[in-house]
Amino acid sequence: MPQGLPRKIRYAFVTQGLLLVLAVVFGVSLLTLITRDALVRQRLTVEADAFWARQGQSGSQLGTHLPSTGTLEGYFRSAREVRTLPPYVESLPEGVNFVYRSHKAVLVQRRPEGVLYLVLRTRSVDRLMGTSAAIMILLGLLTALVITTLTYRKSRRMVLPVNRLAEEVARWDPNQGDLTSPLAVSGFAEEPSREVQALAHALHGLSARVAEFVQRERDFTRDASHELRTPLTVIRVASDMMLSDPSLPPHGRRPLERIQRAARDMEAVIDAFLVLARESGVAPVSEELDVCEVVLDEVEKARPLLFGKPVDLRLAADAAPKLFAPPSVLAMIVRNLIQNACNFTEQGSIEVRVEADAVVVRDSGIGMSAETLQHVYDPFFRADAFSPLGKGFGLTIANRLVRRFGWQLRLDSVEHQGTTATLRFSPIAPS
Repeated sequence: MPQGLPRKIRYAFVTQGLLLVLAVVFGVSLLTLITRDALVRQRLTVEADAFWARQGQSGSQLGTHLPSTGTLEGYFRSAREVRTLPPYVESLPEGVNFVYRSHKAVLVQRRPEGVLYLVLRTRSVDRLMGTSAAIMILLGLLTALVITTLTYRKSRRMVLPVNRLAEEVARWDPNQGDLTSPLAVSGFAEEPSREVQALAHALHGLSARVAEFVQRERDFTRDASHELRTPLTVIRVASDMMLSDPSLPPHGRRPLERIQRAARDMEAVIDAFLVLARESGVAPVSEELDVCEVVLDEVEKARPLLFGKPVDLRLAADAAPKLFAPPSVLAMIVRNLIQNACNFTEQGSIEVRVEADAVVVRDSGIGMSAETLQHVYDPFFRADAFSPLGKGFGLTIANRLVRRFGWQLRLDSVEHQGTTATLRFSPIAPS
């Protein structure tokens, strides 16, 4: 099983670490730049105030006592003189100006006595601040790495029992009967939390109930195939014997034929329920069958339903497809579609057409509205609620069988104009 939760936690911490790295680098760089500019600005302001203070002393000549050191150089131009200054200094506005490319900061102050220019070389300051910034970034990254690693390891230890629990649940196999095996959540450096232990206990109880339910369903599937068929066999054999009596009058024959049809329908329903009750991994007993033969048989069985109705039931075969499936399943689906057409068609025609990959049943009956079409597969739903025919369960079973075998069932209908039911399947390729 993929380590889903630990992997997500790992990705979350990696993302958090990257964002933290960016925040540390950006924050330290911005703080260093602000600090560096503040220090430079303060140095220039102090030097300028000292210069003007010296100029204010009596007897001092204008422009004297200018600072001139290895990092600071001053220029002064009085209002009455024209002195040549470096080009990059003359074009600067009043205030502190930073020339980052040249590693210089220039203070320009204008007073009635003249203009003072102080040029500070900031290369050493920049080097010092850059080194300090690198050290702070490195310490911040190391701190973030240590905190993230410790937090990740702690979170991983907390999540591992949940992940181990998920792996144990994923290994459950109802077909092997091991749903009641205990869930292993031990073997860790730390004891699992109370929440994990409670979850393991709850899942263990749930697994026991699921195992009991699965076994009960298996017992029912096994017993139903015998217990439900036995009385139906008796009914069918008895009705056959009574129908074989030549002295049976016509008014007594018709009820027996209805009993026979009902018994066959019940057997088909039992077969369908048994197919649906099996696990999806257990394939039902299938065989290669001729679709036309199955459809023709169901068409003939449905003709008595149209007794006394001016309805023409006809079969058309555009192809002779072969299908690998249980014959009873295909027969029951087709029977439901044809019987619905017969029950809800009072006059006109019913056409059953066999195509290369489909069986199409088209009638001219009462049809269905768009709202009714949305509920045709709901259990016990009937298009005509007042009709005594059917219980509203046939299409539900047919649709479940269709999905069970990977086929498709589509209904197209227009109210008062008829319905077209299309059963589409994957036929066996001709050899």
